[in-house]
Amino acid sequence: MDLVEVMRTTFACREFQDEEIEDVVIHRILDNARFAPSGGNRQGVHVIVVKDSEKKRKLGQLCGPTLLLYAAQQGAGEVPFNTVEHSTVSEQEIDSNSGHDFEIFNRMEEVPLLLIVSIDLSVVASMDKDLDRIGIVTGASVYPFVWNILLAARNEGLGGVITTAIVPEEESVREILDLPEDHAIAAMIPIGKPVKQLSQLTRRSVEDFTTVDSYKGNVFKK
Repeated sequence: MDLVEVMRTTFACREFQDEEIEDVVIHRILDNARFAPSGGNRQGVHVIVVKDSEKKRKLGQLCGPTLLLYAAQQGAGEVPFNTVEHSTVSEQEIDSNSGHDFEIFNRMEEVPLLLIVSIDLSVVASMDKDLDRIGIVTGASVYPFVWNILLAARNEGLGGVITTAIVPEEESVREILDLPEDHAIAAMIPIGKPVKQLSQLTRRSVEDFTTVDSYKGNVFKK
């Protein structure tokens, strides 16, 4: 596919057809994704291709508490897991979402392909590690690779979504997948053939998020 078309049509896919993905296709996706930029070219990413249905089910279940809290915060008008504003939701509000169907997380064993992407924290440069805020720079050494996976999957006629609800349960994941202590989970990526392929995505315009010379500068226009 044309690069620009892939960039403009790769959407968050959460519904998949019941169609197996061959190992040769999985390998081709990862073979193309590996050319993502990496700080110092240290390439500290690791991918676990989860094929075992029971492990898939357990990973999906682990996301439950995180998703309950997310739904409660969203229902209260908050930005879920916000690092600036503290949450005010109660345990009762969290429990009230217990009957919610959290899409593919409750049926993770049915997902054709499930990838867990981790990053070796011993080989990345976290330039913001001493700032008095949440660190984000470490992600620069792994999320370009994660996004490349979705672009490569789109090129194969497949779709997927970056999920991070598994991250708070990282220690439990270590037991299930034998993940080393110095590895942090960056994403869990379900992939499959979309039930419906979207081609018109809604995004803010360049003028909505770009200014000149300062945050309050003039809007950048072509």
